[in-house]
Amino acid sequence: MDKAFISKRDAALALLNLVGKPDVKGLTKKSGSFLGQLACEPPESLSPLQAEWLDGLLTKNGFPPFGGAR
Repeated sequence: MDKAFISKRDAALALLNLVGKPDVKGLTKKSGSFLGQLACEPPESLSPLQAEWLDGLLTKNGFPPFGGAR
């Protein structure tokens, strides 16, 4: 995938759909909880630390960084 996600929910769901696959990187219980919250009720904006965490999870797993509204 070469296009950035514009929805926090879509980015979170893409990462959560990787769970259980062999080469998943960085999806801990804590990050799963964070992604679950983004998928269910994405906040209006992400803090700089949350945005950095989401970008890191996306890039570690072969997705482009988040490109939508923070």
